[in-house]
Amino acid sequence: MRLLKLLLLALLFSVSCTEKTLDVVHVWEKQVLTFSAENVYDNAYTDVMIWVDLEGPGFNKRVYGFWDGGQTFHLNLVATKPGTWKWKSGSNPEDTGLNGKSGAFTAIDWTEDEKAENPLRRGFIRATANKHALEYADGEPFFAIGDTWYSVGANRFLWYDDDVERPIGPEAGFKDYVRYRKGQGYNWVNVIAAFPNWITDDKPWRLVMDDSARTTIRSAWLEFGTGSAKNMDNEGGRPFVFPGKVPGYEDAFPDMDRINPEYFKYVDRKIDYLNANGFVPFIEVSRRDASMAWFKYYGADSYVRFMQYIFSRYQANNVVLSPVHLDIISQTVSPDDFSAAIKAREEKYGPLPFGTLLSSNANPSTLENWGEDSWVTLHQIGNMREHNNYWYLTEIYNLKDPKPALNGEPYYAGYKDARGKGGVNYRYGAEGGTERDNAFVHSSMYGSFLSGGLAGHVYGAEGIWGADIEPTAPTHMWDAFQWTSGAQMQHLRTFAFSIGKRYQELEPLADLVSPNKTHDTRSYEGWAYCARTPDKQIFMAFFEVGCPRSQIRGAKLNSIYNAQWFNPRNGTWLDVRDGKLMANKIGIIRIPDFPSDEDWGLRLIYEGSATGQVR
Repeated sequence: MRLLKLLLLALLFSVSCTEKTLDVVHVWEKQVLTFSAENVYDNAYTDVMIWVDLEGPGFNKRVYGFWDGGQTFHLNLVATKPGTWKWKSGSNPEDTGLNGKSGAFTAIDWTEDEKAENPLRRGFIRATANKHALEYADGEPFFAIGDTWYSVGANRFLWYDDDVERPIGPEAGFKDYVRYRKGQGYNWVNVIAAFPNWITDDKPWRLVMDDSARTTIRSAWLEFGTGSAKNMDNEGGRPFVFPGKVPGYEDAFPDMDRINPEYFKYVDRKIDYLNANGFVPFIEVSRRDASMAWFKYYGADSYVRFMQYIFSRYQANNVVLSPVHLDIISQTVSPDDFSAAIKAREEKYGPLPFGTLLSSNANPSTLENWGEDSWVTLHQIGNMREHNNYWYLTEIYNLKDPKPALNGEPYYAGYKDARGKGGVNYRYGAEGGTERDNAFVHSSMYGSFLSGGLAGHVYGAEGIWGADIEPTAPTHMWDAFQWTSGAQMQHLRTFAFSIGKRYQELEPLADLVSPNKTHDTRSYEGWAYCARTPDKQIFMAFFEVGCPRSQIRGAKLNSIYNAQWFNPRNGTWLDVRDGKLMANKIGIIRIPDFPSDEDWGLRLIYEGSATGQVR
């Protein structure tokens, strides 16, 4: 017996000593491994591949790293479960500074208090079990309230090393905008890792291949300017090295086979800061208008390489990744070309190791662009902005194998004659910051959500998406940030979460409201939307400005529903009449007059069977 005790003590001592030698980290917390190459390479970005084989509880995968300048390589990884994790490195070509290294660490969970401080500590976001909404890895709901900060990596979102709070205005920096939106309930931002608008100069921002088309594009550029997304450099310079290989445009289009890691180091700190403040960045590799010259002069393999570079650099952050920002189909290679690039990336490097969702800004939807059986794991609609287009979310919802979806680029607040010379002259929009403009934003928010966008919603505004800071800009970004419509985004979460997790069960069916449409498809007024739970216990509806008094059908027969109006302007609830509405013997509920001639939401919750005669 004494010998057994001594053996147990020796074992405990051994385990204790072993544990003391291991680094202790948290699950879902980015870990950075650093390697220094022994050899010198002419272009380490294209010539060297580095990876680790990572093992942990329920995990055994290869994880790829990236070149970060000079002889330095990094590999970012994350522990997905508590326990002991081990890794061993490899490289191609073999390099004694990169190959054969090994290590281990212990991962522990966050406390509930720590998770409350930052919900992203609950894990990477994923689809819910019913595949219609999003949740953290621990099962808690994630509902995206997002904004379009495409140029966040550039100096248009200034980085200050200090934490001084500056008012939203010309001197405001990136941290100030994060604080501002965090205070309004945002938890998501759209980011493009590398814009095609490289710097302010006299060169076009779009390049196509035949001479006649190039002349046309250049003429258009001379008239309209380079758009609002310029000066996409930061403290580290620009994403790629110049000069490039496009004939006649060597100083306008960069060398896509030579990256500038210093640029991405400054992007890293912003992505880390967003995560530290509870934001999920949606990071897209590039915008569509760079792809035609890229694929022609550098080849699809070059695009695959850069895609993998961005994916490996941010795979251990809590992000959603995208191969392309595909907002306009006509200014790009075909969607099939991007599908082929995604397939080639996966064949070479394998699936994303930590289950990161893949999506894309789309026109009109990722389903239409890439089909049902594609690489997409989070669907989006966008860019066809009026209320007739929210239906694309319903189409996605009704798939045999659905995936979560949201409207990633809807109506932009202030989207009317907003860009001055060369502007869009969009006659369906409204002046930014007005009540009419706010109502159009509400249409996108609530119409998209009740059409099947249960993953959340992304806000957009003229001035913000292009980070407009020029003195001549019709709308400056700091002014657009303060429009009331942006602050009202948080009320969508209030509306959804008012029924708890059951919002994830909602089934979109606008025809439950009758009537629900006018003849005007290119508008944001006069339409209604509705969704209900399968058991008919809960109905959620939204009525745009100008909707007539209507009825809701498909309710439980001869039943009483607790009924409340929802005010999208302040996120408050108001009882309907005495707080109850009746469904008659065929399940029709007659809706009373709206509280005002503005837009309103409606919530109906089943209370029980009615007694006596029901209207």
